[in-house]
Amino acid sequence: MVKIFVGGLRPDVSELDLVMFISLRAQVNTIKVVRDKITKRCKGYAFLEMTSQAEAEKAVALLNGEEYQGQVLNIKISEEVAPPPKIKTNHTYQKKRPRI
Repeated sequence: MVKIFVGGLRPDVSELDLVMFISLRAQVNTIKVVRDKITKRCKGYAFLEMTSQAEAEKAVALLNGEEYQGQVLNIKISEEVAPPPKIKTNHTYQKKRPRI
C-alpha cells in the first residue's frame, strides 16, 4: 500500500465525496480525512492509501492541481516517516541511605 497526501480540502468535505471523486481516476483502499478534535471540521488535508505504487502515481499525475469543490488540490506521494527509536534503560534507582 502506498499513502498519498491530499491538501487543499474544504472544512466541510466528506470522506464519501472525496473517495468517490478520486476513485473515478485511481483505486483507493482507505481514506483518513484529518479533522479538528473539537469541531470535527476538516483541517484541510487527508491521507489515502492506494492499492499500488502505480495507482498512487496515477492519482498524483491526474489530480494534482485539479479543482475540487472550488479548491485546488495539492496531491503528492507521502513519504514514510520511521518512528523514533525506543530507548531502553536498564537503570534501577535505589534510595541512598542517609549517612550517619
